[in-house]
Amino acid sequence: MTTQVCNHTKSRPTVRRGSSGAAVKQAQCYLNNSLRGRRLVEDGVFGPVTDAATRRFQQCADITVDGIIGAQTWSHLTFWAHSPDYVC
Repeated sequence: MTTQVCNHTKSRPTVRRGSSGAAVKQAQCYLNNSLRGRRLVEDGVFGPVTDAATRRFQQCADITVDGIIGAQTWSHLTFWAHSPDYVC
């Protein structure tokens, strides 16, 4: 069984700028474990800093860059957050 690096929620709804709650905290935690550099505050608010980090992650993961964390982005975030490396 894989140890979860982030335990805010198991829910994976589509989140985007303006979203808030546990799923955003989960995404912020995953972004922190996937990207080098400045860490996001895991406050559950999907604002401009989380949007920018999401877009940077999407670009590095070579997936659609739209700032929206939907099924494709969740899948890649989950993989990279649990990887020993960073996507970028």
